Amino acid sequence: MNGMSDVRLRLYSQELEADQGRAATPGDISRWGLFWRRRHTRKALLHLTGEQLRDIGLSAEQALEEGLKPFWRD
Repeated sequence: MNGMSDVRLRLYSQELEADQGRAATPGDISRWGLFWRRRHTRKALLHLTGEQLRDIGLSAEQALEEGLKPFWRD
């Protein structure tokens, strides 16, 4: 996997853990729920420090590119 996939999986897993202790599958998430998760995780990505980005294997440019994507784009 490339760094972008890794960060998406990491952020998604954190959200799932916080989701009332039950594991959701993509089919369990409404379209608007999916949009909200994308918006939330992309916004969080924009606030990571350089050290945090290195930990997840992303450059600042990659994080910026992913973080600025509109929530409706995959």
